[in-house]
Amino acid sequence: MSTAIVTGGNTGLGVAFAQRLASQGHNLVLVARDRERLNAVATRLRVEHGVEVEVLPADLAVPAERAIVEQRLDGTMGEPVDILVNNAGIGTRELFDEASPADLQAEVDLNITAVLQLTRAALPGMLRRGHGVVINVGSFAGYLGAPGSAYSASKAWVLSFTDSIAASLCGTGVRAIAVCPGLMRTDRHLRAGRPVGSSRSPLWLEPADVVDRCLSDLRKQRTLSVPGGLYRSLVALLELPRRSLRLAARLARRGREQKVQRACRVTETEDRTDDSRPSPR
Repeated sequence: MSTAIVTGGNTGLGVAFAQRLASQGHNLVLVARDRERLNAVATRLRVEHGVEVEVLPADLAVPAERAIVEQRLDGTMGEPVDILVNNAGIGTRELFDEASPADLQAEVDLNITAVLQLTRAALPGMLRRGHGVVINVGSFAGYLGAPGSAYSASKAWVLSFTDSIAASLCGTGVRAIAVCPGLMRTDRHLRAGRPVGSSRSPLWLEPADVVDRCLSDLRKQRTLSVPGGLYRSLVALLELPRRSLRLAARLARRGREQKVQRACRVTETEDRTDDSRPSPR
């Protein structure tokens, strides 16, 4: 039975990912800061789906705590991990020039550094085994961010990073995909006292629908998942330049692979030629 790690797995989209993966029979490792909420989610998933759920409390913005999760991913401890969902994220509400440097740094540490380092920890083992999935949660804000938003810049990085990683994984059996949701109805908005749109609004998405769309796009070998018809229409226009870059990346990789294959054939030919020559006396 395969194992999936979900960061931010105690609330919102993280819970939705954990719920769907558990329903598909995956064992889980849930990562977040709040141990109590993690335990509550883990208990429910064990009862509902009969899977093993490991709880790993950690603040991914803190290097020492992040290192524990990296060890869980790189095979230092525990069973191999087949799916990594980089879902944990944070956004400051203040304008860039008004936000505290500490809050801005924490945003970068969680939204960028954690995604980079956890992915780096997971990929070597996945590549050795010849299978695995990395799901990076971006945001529509990565395309059209609010003025003065460092959060938008961090999510734009997630999209670009996933493009780069996905291009390097072609033919390995390992895949990477970025999911790019817009506004979602989550308990985070309710706890923050933010207004949530009506169920008929095309701007607001349900976390379960976001997950289902992502997993469907993953099965179709896509590297970007955009849930919601309105958001897909907008991203289709905004993605035109990025599509060209993806194509160029694929062609460049194909060119490198062909170059390596030609070099290998030349070497094999030289080796056979050398073997056919009489040894000097």
